[in-house]
Amino acid sequence: MENVILIVHLILALGLIGVVLLQRSEGGGLGMGGGGGAISGRAAATALGKLTWLLAIAFICTSIALTVLAAQKAAGTSVIDRLGGSAPATEDVVPPLPDAQDLLPPSDGDAPLVPKAD
Repeated sequence: MENVILIVHLILALGLIGVVLLQRSEGGGLGMGGGGGAISGRAAATALGKLTWLLAIAFICTSIALTVLAAQKAAGTSVIDRLGGSAPATEDVVPPLPDAQDLLPPSDGDAPLVPKAD
């Protein structure tokens, strides 16, 4: 099933590239020429324009379908599980925390822990 969707996806990609290249250039992107006589906010919908939209929607649908299939196929597994190897054993490399008494500077009896003023 995944291979069929992938082949359809590739055919749609090539078709979309071909249809876009066949369309007449408007030239608005670089500010160069093109355009017809009347300046309007919306161009007329041509057959190639409609075909472009159709191929683009189908391309997005196959992309989503391939993503869903890949996520279902890979759920709960890791790359190491698929290779057949075992995960390396981990050791405790974090040293234990020191006691709070070891962090305090030595004090002279009941003197507060403030710096001396010179």
